[in-house]
Amino acid sequence: MKYTFLKFISLIILTVSGCIEEFIPEVKDVKEHLVVEGLLTDQNRSNKVRLSKSIPLGNVLKKEPIRGARVTIKDDRGIVTSLKETEPGIYSTDSTVFRGMVGRKYALQIIISESVYQTDFVEMKPVPPIDSIYWEKVLINQSDIPGQIVEGCKIYLDTHDPDNKCFFYRWEYEETWKFMLPYAVPNSVCWRTEKSDKIMIKNTTAYNQAKVTKYPLIFITNETDRLKVKYSILVRQYSLTGDEYRFWEKVQNISQNVGSLYDIIPMTVQGNVKCVTRPEIMVLGYFSVSAVTEQRIFIKDWFKGIPNFYSYCPDDTIHGRLPAEGRDITWWVIEDYSSYMPPYWVITYHKECGDCTTRGTNIKPSFWED
Repeated sequence: MKYTFLKFISLIILTVSGCIEEFIPEVKDVKEHLVVEGLLTDQNRSNKVRLSKSIPLGNVLKKEPIRGARVTIKDDRGIVTSLKETEPGIYSTDSTVFRGMVGRKYALQIIISESVYQTDFVEMKPVPPIDSIYWEKVLINQSDIPGQIVEGCKIYLDTHDPDNKCFFYRWEYEETWKFMLPYAVPNSVCWRTEKSDKIMIKNTTAYNQAKVTKYPLIFITNETDRLKVKYSILVRQYSLTGDEYRFWEKVQNISQNVGSLYDIIPMTVQGNVKCVTRPEIMVLGYFSVSAVTEQRIFIKDWFKGIPNFYSYCPDDTIHGRLPAEGRDITWWVIEDYSSYMPPYWVITYHKECGDCTTRGTNIKPSFWED
């Protein structure tokens, strides 16, 4: 889970350019708050809880992890599982000995020095499978060349709960795409993976049925090379309680609407973690408990108007003999005509033009379909 929402919870910087100087409003509460980011699922993988300090208004965006805490998860049968600090401020379960179960209830406890924080028990509710993920081509009016057609891609999701119990949904996705350098270099084929960085939620209670139709997941433009060769998206679906939905909705409103002096007032969003030893202390973030369903699709098609992303690469042509120093350090050969008479080479000073591993990995993912 990618926890990008924290930058919007505890810090909003409003900057007006031009002749107007940056305005940082005065605030009475400048205390640092504990920020908890946790997700417990029924998947056979490690569950993580991230602990950090909130960032006062006007400070540089940089998380400060909280180290040395004692973090445990207790279920409704009294079984307590301790989490290990695997990275600074990140506490993880051992996937070989612990896994969340649908129908069980879980509570999080955190002890930092003499302060105790905890949640109420949260039931892990089932989540229905995703019905389908599908896409369509979309015309983009951004070409500088008259008459040129430019196409992008919109990806949608359909889902429903036949038992009519799951009315609140949240989604995350993970993109992976194959890209190729247009040169005969050793590392010319790579894959790149990126996780979603936006909040995607849906409340279906207004429709009196737990059904979502044509939910827009992502719009891919021609400004990246995602659609150039082959693209894949893995979507995870979570069920939410009403309280958690309202939490994400508040965070979403802040992250999407704050941006100018006249937008909604910056605020902190309190979650479901409370300080037992000092109830007056505010705790930010949320400990989520949900089952997960997921689905992956692949897209391989020709999209009009995708530019040549490597047109800047050729920097120089060397004739006769290559220099003795600097190869694969400060310059890279991208075209080799050493068999020609006289021999010559096309070189670049941009490493990403001669080695695709600067942007991704040359190891094919296990799920990839050629």
